[in-house]
Amino acid sequence: MYKLTDSFPYLLNRVGVRMGDLFSRRIVSYGVTLPMYRVMAALWEIPGQRLNDLADMTTIELSTLSRLIGTMEKMKLVSRSRLENNARTVAISLTDEGGKLLSELMPIAQHFEQVAVSKLSPTALKALKKTLSDIYDLLDTIEEELTASLD
Repeated sequence: MYKLTDSFPYLLNRVGVRMGDLFSRRIVSYGVTLPMYRVMAALWEIPGQRLNDLADMTTIELSTLSRLIGTMEKMKLVSRSRLENNARTVAISLTDEGGKLLSELMPIAQHFEQVAVSKLSPTALKALKKTLSDIYDLLDTIEEELTASLD
């Protein structure tokens, strides 16, 4: 019999929501939210991203991300600039102030990850991360099914 509390999506979501809630509570004193942290960390990893690419990387809905970038720009955490080779495309980058704040937040994020995976061996952790990445990619099949059913 199917049990919600034993299903993979439920367990995965439960971990994600709990970590997100705890991390949000931990960084609130810095004046930023979890989505803001994810944007800054994504821009540190891949600087100068377009809004669509940033939305894909952070899993933040495009219209929500657009408003969030506006807020972060007012906070001087990110900046927008037009690309030289395509004036219609805007690149979003971390500012020096955003980078400085991120350097304070990253150790906190690393601590959360270390605590969460502390009972896993390095090999098991690598396998878990690979498995999660593979599962994400496998969901393309469902995306294709949904797209086909709408046609």
